[in-house]
Amino acid sequence: MSEAQSTYATGKRKTAVARVWIQPGTGAVTVNGDSIDVYFERETSRMVVRQGLELLELHDKYDVVATVVGGGHSAQAAAMRHGIARALTTEDPARRAPLKRAGYLTRDDRKKERKKYGQAGARKRFQYSKR
Repeated sequence: MSEAQSTYATGKRKTAVARVWIQPGTGAVTVNGDSIDVYFERETSRMVVRQGLELLELHDKYDVVATVVGGGHSAQAAAMRHGIARALTTEDPARRAPLKRAGYLTRDDRKKERKKYGQAGARKRFQYSKR
């Protein structure tokens, strides 16, 4: 990967963080050193990762290299989509409008709510006993 022509961006979702580099190429996607087909077993996750590129019809024009940590596979895929969208926007600001309209540039900040002390869970309460 040549650093001079690659574009970097960070994508996040829940506790997953994806460091993404895009560069002109043939459409190969590498995640943590593995092919996307090996790393993401679910077709849904692979589709989520490619959404930004397919929206702009660039899926066979860029190679994507990503390092992903934290979260589960679903959150990691969404973090990669966020990072790819940000990298594409950094490279060409004219791409911002369609990516923003599709919601790929918005950082989904929903996280798991913490369990509260003296209770059964984040929202659930212990059963009330009248007698």
